[in-house]
Amino acid sequence: MNISEIQAIDSHGHYGIYPPSNPIERANKLACEFMSAPAAEVASRAQATGVQWTVVSPLSGLMPRGTGTDVAAGNDAAYREVPAVTGLLQYVIVNPLQPKTYDQARMMLKAKWCVGIKIHPEEHCYRITEHGDELCKFFEEVGVPVMTHSGCPNSLPADFVPFANRYPSVRLLLAHLGNGAGDQQRPDLQVRAVQAAVNGNLWIDTSSARSILPGLIEWAVKEVGAERLLFGSDTPLYHVASQRARIEAAEITSEAKRLILRNNALKFFNLDPALSPRLFSR
Repeated sequence: MNISEIQAIDSHGHYGIYPPSNPIERANKLACEFMSAPAAEVASRAQATGVQWTVVSPLSGLMPRGTGTDVAAGNDAAYREVPAVTGLLQYVIVNPLQPKTYDQARMMLKAKWCVGIKIHPEEHCYRITEHGDELCKFFEEVGVPVMTHSGCPNSLPADFVPFANRYPSVRLLLAHLGNGAGDQQRPDLQVRAVQAAVNGNLWIDTSSARSILPGLIEWAVKEVGAERLLFGSDTPLYHVASQRARIEAAEITSEAKRLILRNNALKFFNLDPALSPRLFSR
């Protein structure tokens, strides 16, 4: 099979309105409009790019940044909307500052379209170093994979390593290969975290503006192996077609591309390869 014919799985998607949440964004509302899209449009772009499944969380459960975001309401909306859109699967968002999201996750994860948990220490304004034990105990309880933002002060990749080592059954996907913020604007932070995890329970998704750097994808494959990378686009913030093209054009083997674009996600999310992106029924 040609690489372009692979039905990819996008491990990092969103849908909804990207709200202006700081002075720069409020002065540039057009950019926020470009980074917004309803669920059906996210799915349509994915289908046009050969993406079979996109695992999404609602932007309304993550933004605007701060403690005022109603995560539970965003989850409720996604639980209704995602199964009605062909090609979408749901992350339920958990925020330790809003404890009711734990019970909500317990309920929603019983649905076949809800395949994992999303956490976002940056948008929800807490440090993973302070809440990691609480969260990981919950992740162990529910036994599903978890995707987290990484690379910013509240979510430095190295800060996840002690928890990954302490909770070997937790499967954690660090978002944004190459992302680094503040005084640690280094492209190697996620890779070094995976190398430091002793239980092999950390992965990285490729959703990052820095993925366009020549050599980054290739270097990551050499350092940790293609088995540790999952394709992610951060749609609609980035265009899914450009993110996929970066993997297809990478100077890595065809087998590595298959792993990144699809096969690793099948294992990470425990998806049936024969699962069709049809409408779900409750």
